[in-house]
Amino acid sequence: MGRVLGRSGIEVSEVGFGCWAIGGPAVADGMADGWGDVDDEESVAALRRGLELGVTFFDTADVYGAGHSEQVLGRALAVHRDEVVIATKFGYTFDAGQRVISGEDTSPGYIRQACQASLRRLGTDWIDLYQLHVGDLPASRALEVAGTLDGLAADGLIRAYGWSTSDPQAAATFASGSHGTAIQHELNVLADAPAMLAVCDTFDLASINRGPLAMGLLTGKYGPGTQLPADDVRSAQPWVGYFDGGRPAPRWLARLDAIREVLASGGRTLAQGALCWLLARSPRAVPIPGIRTVGQAEQNAAALHLGPLSAAEMTEITRLLGT
Repeated sequence: MGRVLGRSGIEVSEVGFGCWAIGGPAVADGMADGWGDVDDEESVAALRRGLELGVTFFDTADVYGAGHSEQVLGRALAVHRDEVVIATKFGYTFDAGQRVISGEDTSPGYIRQACQASLRRLGTDWIDLYQLHVGDLPASRALEVAGTLDGLAADGLIRAYGWSTSDPQAAATFASGSHGTAIQHELNVLADAPAMLAVCDTFDLASINRGPLAMGLLTGKYGPGTQLPADDVRSAQPWVGYFDGGRPAPRWLARLDAIREVLASGGRTLAQGALCWLLARSPRAVPIPGIRTVGQAEQNAAALHLGPLSAAEMTEITRLLGT
């Protein structure tokens, strides 16, 4: 069982793995922009365990851990390169030594430089899906970026490209590039995105789902009394919607409580139920839950065999959420 990345013809597993957390610490605007310290050996073991269990799609970015995530991913998959599909992103500048994210650059020269640097860190000759990371770029500028990416594809450095953005109208404009095949956007059972899914349907694009577990909220591990550490992005960055200062936001916990029973029925964990909702939501959806441990890899990969939620379960969740 697999899914195809839009019009590229590239086949991936129905669930991929997101590799932000394995990058370890980084700082943006003077605040934590990672998920705290990480054990690289555990990360490598988790990635390889996912592959053993059928996960073939791995999504990272050059800025995660200021290059460290790409290095760890490249090391973990070095002898399996032909078995996997690797996606990474570009557009933000950073200092790898200081682990500081410093700005953004989407000029043609910088994109080519960033691509070469990612290829080196990943230890590969090609990137399967190269994604523009700057989500709020004007659509006209994104089209210029697409032209540069078409050049990288012509040179054999990338197979296809996409954009990580939340703007459906901009995504529709970007879709005119010849190798454009995917939009990465937020989507989970608590935060649907019908307008973006409609764009993906219209232009034959993959819907790569970041935040499929609502930054961990949908694992059920966090309650009203939770306080995450200061070096966790969920404590530091103001744009994190599901947490407020490292504490789960009450309104999101209330939404989760409303659907907890349906998600966890049929022997599923909450996280598995949330992933199975995404698989039922759209045949274009490819959720990329983050992993840091072998246990997380095993739990998330199990969604591959549990399959999509039933139509009745999907209807019940819609009713319970009042959407």
